[in-house]
Amino acid sequence: MAAPTRFSNLCFDSSFGESEETDIVRHEGRGAEGFLEHIFKYAAKELFGLEVKEIVYKTLKNRDFQEVILEKDGETLLQFAAVYGFRNIQNMIQKLKKGKFPYQLVEVLSCPGGCLNGKGQAQTDSGKPDRALLQQMEEVYTSLPVRLPETNPQLQQLYQDWLDGAESPRAQQALHTQYRPESQASSTPDYKW
Repeated sequence: MAAPTRFSNLCFDSSFGESEETDIVRHEGRGAEGFLEHIFKYAAKELFGLEVKEIVYKTLKNRDFQEVILEKDGETLLQFAAVYGFRNIQNMIQKLKKGKFPYQLVEVLSCPGGCLNGKGQAQTDSGKPDRALLQQMEEVYTSLPVRLPETNPQLQQLYQDWLDGAESPRAQQALHTQYRPESQASSTPDYKW
């Protein structure tokens, strides 16, 4: 197996033009997906004033169907789920149809095991997952420094240039939504699982 590539020796183009930053960073979370963790911590802080230091996943049916819960004084404040793989997605859809899926946010990925375990990723010539390479990829990814999206200077520049700031009415209209309940008749899914 070849030695891992050292990122410091590589040159990268920026999607946003010239930039002073040359470091590769990652978001907070486990694996290449993991935005659930950032959103969970952010929601806990913004909605309830609670600082969450560590995320604890509870495995439900299998390791690809897990939940994260924020509780305070015995009351559930947030309930998120990570659902990976088509079998679990099908189970999720069935629960949604029955009205028995209590989560405010669900991170859904079609690949069992998440993105790094996907079909275009770490596989042997026979098409089976290459566990050693997958482990090496995870180690390289988790060794990268974490930068929260809200501290990214390029993201802040995009907010300013395109949306007149992160809290502007234009940003609210373009990036935010409002929950509104729909009647059962108008929200009947048009899919067969």
